[in-house]
Amino acid sequence: MTTTTTENAPAPQRQSTRSGPSWRSRMQQMLAAGTLVLIFIAFSIASPEIFPTWGNIVTILYSTVVIGLLALGATFVITTAGIDLSVGTAMALCAVMSGLFIVNWGLPVPLGIMLAILFGGLVGLVNGINVAILDLPPFIATLAMMMVAGGLALVFSGAAPIYFEQPSYMWLSTGSIIPSVPNAVLVLLLAAVIAAVLMSRTVLGRYTMAIGANQEAAGLAGVAVRKWLLIVYTVGGLFTGLAGVMISARLGSAQPATGMGYELDAIAAVVIGGTSLSGGRGTIAGTMIGALIISTLTNGLQILSIPQEWQDVLLGAVILVAVFIDRLRKRRERTS
Repeated sequence: MTTTTTENAPAPQRQSTRSGPSWRSRMQQMLAAGTLVLIFIAFSIASPEIFPTWGNIVTILYSTVVIGLLALGATFVITTAGIDLSVGTAMALCAVMSGLFIVNWGLPVPLGIMLAILFGGLVGLVNGINVAILDLPPFIATLAMMMVAGGLALVFSGAAPIYFEQPSYMWLSTGSIIPSVPNAVLVLLLAAVIAAVLMSRTVLGRYTMAIGANQEAAGLAGVAVRKWLLIVYTVGGLFTGLAGVMISARLGSAQPATGMGYELDAIAAVVIGGTSLSGGRGTIAGTMIGALIISTLTNGLQILSIPQEWQDVLLGAVILVAVFIDRLRKRRERTS
């Protein structure tokens, strides 16, 4: 692990993220967006009376919220060439913490929400310490956290759901400031805008790209690699905490075992959206398109009554294609 020498030195990849890679990122977004359009057209033809209706489109957007929020945080982590396998159980833990804060401890709803989100940031910070300070491989560090968070969610909740009785908490997800559009969708859009600004307009985004492209070179150029990895994992944890709040608000309860499997959906959304598993390249717009592709596929297959096992097979095939394309691109970059 390379440490910093000059805190405010420019990121080594700053120029490259404004030229070649930006063009490639736009091409990946266009490819992902085209895939989403084709999937939508195919399901609209297969089920013209149900799939393309406004009500079903809102259902797709609503089902994208949790995956999308988790994927936003995962985009920052994966862009540094890391991985976070703990987002699913950490989300369940944050949901349980919101139940403890608001239901068991009687804290005001806004304060309970804020503390639950910050608790997600704390989980992310611990992941960052394990990766950046203790030099543990991200896969192992976050795999261990996945087990720890899942266990703590069961311990803190007594292995039983915590039911909310505060209408204002459920309103955060199921209410509608805009008619026919659940507030949860607006929360996701706002979170995506914030993430996009962080990724494309701030030092955090530039250093995230630089560390992912070449961590050693970033350190030699003066980037405080350890500190920025801590920040990246903490930011990912904050998005996980928000996802925990939103899923418990949608269910009206904090379910300690509700996060299993979400980490794979989040990683899949990021990869399908064009973020490289090798690091150094990632876009928030691509991640949102990837999350929409997963939700649209799931929704369409359910409408067509395709068995769950075949849905898993198809989603796995889509992920394989996305990773294969990423590998082909990397190979061409090395040979060009």
